[in-house]
Amino acid sequence: DNWAFLYAQRLALKQELPLHVCFCLVPKFLEATIRHYRFMLRGLQEVAEECAELNISFHLLLGYAKDVLPTFVAEHGVGGLVTDFSPLRLPRQWVEDVRERLPEDVPFAQVDAHNIVPCWVASPKQEYSARTIRGKIHAQLPEFLTEFPPVVPHPHPPSCPAQPIAWEACYSSLQVDHTVKEVEWATPGTAAGMAVLKSFIAERLKSFSTHRNDPNKAALSNLSPWLHFGQVSTQRAILEVQKHRRNYKDSVDAFVEEAVVRRELAENFCYYNENYDSVQGAYDWAQTTLKLHAKDKRPYLYSLQELEQGTTHDPLWNAAQLQMVQEGKMHGFLRMYWAKKILEWTRSPEEALQFAIYLNDRYELDGRDPNGYVGCLWSICGIHDQGWAERPIFGKIRYMNYAGCKRKFDVDQFERRYTPTH
Repeated sequence: DNWAFLYAQRLALKQELPLHVCFCLVPKFLEATIRHYRFMLRGLQEVAEECAELNISFHLLLGYAKDVLPTFVAEHGVGGLVTDFSPLRLPRQWVEDVRERLPEDVPFAQVDAHNIVPCWVASPKQEYSARTIRGKIHAQLPEFLTEFPPVVPHPHPPSCPAQPIAWEACYSSLQVDHTVKEVEWATPGTAAGMAVLKSFIAERLKSFSTHRNDPNKAALSNLSPWLHFGQVSTQRAILEVQKHRRNYKDSVDAFVEEAVVRRELAENFCYYNENYDSVQGAYDWAQTTLKLHAKDKRPYLYSLQELEQGTTHDPLWNAAQLQMVQEGKMHGFLRMYWAKKILEWTRSPEEALQFAIYLNDRYELDGRDPNGYVGCLWSICGIHDQGWAERPIFGKIRYMNYAGCKRKFDVDQFERRYTPTH
């Protein structure tokens, strides 16, 4: 279920050439820890096994793509290179670095297999809101939301087989924090991810439209870790969920809105706004209102360590933070409350955004993702929040409080689940 993979095989079949799949394993990536790397690498073991069954060579190259991929291309006489897409700054730089180092006669193509409607096709500019991108996405879904053709056993074997992968050596090459442990509820790999999708459709889809904003109800898909690492395609998830539209129209429409429209809006924002992880990425009105209130007295001030350990005065915030630390996934409804309180309890909007992104990227299995950056920035810097009454610290940016959460769901029940007993 990967259009970049499918396009590469199509080129290889047309030219009657072997097909090589390479993954460049970088020793560190932003705030990723062993929790993230193990999830990714265990998924890649499954990919390697699938490739072997399809007579396709899978190579795990240790190092940055610019250092290892051009050499691989030269040594294997590779005739063309196809890569996937990410709108984020660092992966885009990796692509540029490889492009500069490739021989001139080796074509290099990029396929947006990450989105359903490719990012640069969905819109040629930064979109203001879901309202402005929704119609553009839906107008193009008939063309792009189609069934995948299969990857076929490859009939042209390479002259020399791929080296066996020393998976343990891969782990020892990493320069990441080993203290953030793997989570038990999420098994890496496509097979496990597809099982989660199947259970979502069978058990939780029916209540997605009505209960997805209640952290105590099992109504979410829980697919974000597998979607983030490309182990399950968003397009596959949508194709499977849409088969049940007759029975659960409201839930299917709500899922498409979140997994397609909102997700691709986040991709659009990161692609066209180079300051997606900075207060400078917010609109002028939001930067102005935050500046005007930057010196406002904070009711509480917490250090990064106090936030990380979930030791604030607010039991709901602590429970949300501890859910993220323990499970690698905070309930979606609480992510906005969590980020807005960081703004309220830190010295400046800049510090708030820095802390929120650090914690999100360190603990969330789907951290370092356009959804995460946009979620943190939009919660703290408002983006679409014009029209709210002016208040201390927040200015005209939407405010959330404990009482508001209590009106939405049983806060005590959620707190009991994640508050440590002494």
